[in-house]
Amino acid sequence: MARTRSISSIETEITKVSAELQKAQEKVDDLTQRLLELQEQKQSIETKQIMYAFRKSGKSMQELMTFLDV
Repeated sequence: MARTRSISSIETEITKVSAELQKAQEKVDDLTQRLLELQEQKQSIETKQIMYAFRKSGKSMQELMTFLDV
């Protein structure tokens, strides 16, 4: 026959699991923020590279827009 658990042991485990879940959610939030920061950094570098290539090419803005088909 299975042993029944007491309410206090279940409440203790609930508290423990809730704390672990909160900790995990904080880690997810931190990692999400870090990911967004890295994506912004990447986009900034890509933008600078595109502007450098555009200036180096000697093309006009109209030629660039035609090339991009905008």
